[in-house]
Amino acid sequence: MIQHLNNTKETMIEIKKGIFFSSETNDMDLDLIYTFIKNSYWGESRTLEEQKMAMENTINFGLFHEGHQIAYSRVMTDKVFFAYLLDVFVIETYQGKGYSKLLIDEILNFPELKAIDKWMLATKDAHTLYKKFGFTGIKSPEKLMEKLSDRAKIIYE
Repeated sequence: MIQHLNNTKETMIEIKKGIFFSSETNDMDLDLIYTFIKNSYWGESRTLEEQKMAMENTINFGLFHEGHQIAYSRVMTDKVFFAYLLDVFVIETYQGKGYSKLLIDEILNFPELKAIDKWMLATKDAHTLYKKFGFTGIKSPEKLMEKLSDRAKIIYE
């Protein structure tokens, strides 16, 4: 089980007094991430192994305070044309302090992702947050298609 395999700040960048940012998977606290997502509306059916595999196949981002992870997100991307923002959260005791904005800003300005042509995400309740970063409703939803598993239908329909 991954749990701060690299618990030093060597891979982290201080972006605000006492707040560190990392894109290194080994810095991420799998137990914290899995527990938070397992208790969310979008991740309650995930297993620990599925979460671990998802993290291994995407770019992971975290915010840290005093050596502990306080926020997380991941991005699925080809690093040129398309990126999908997933699993954005801030732990409860740090919510309402601007950390989700800080995390999203760092992700959108991450060197490997700065030139992405199209970003997408799905949210049930955070539209106001994402609008601050230029996200809008789908302009031509008739062009988009999806294929959902039975599990995904429970989450997304």
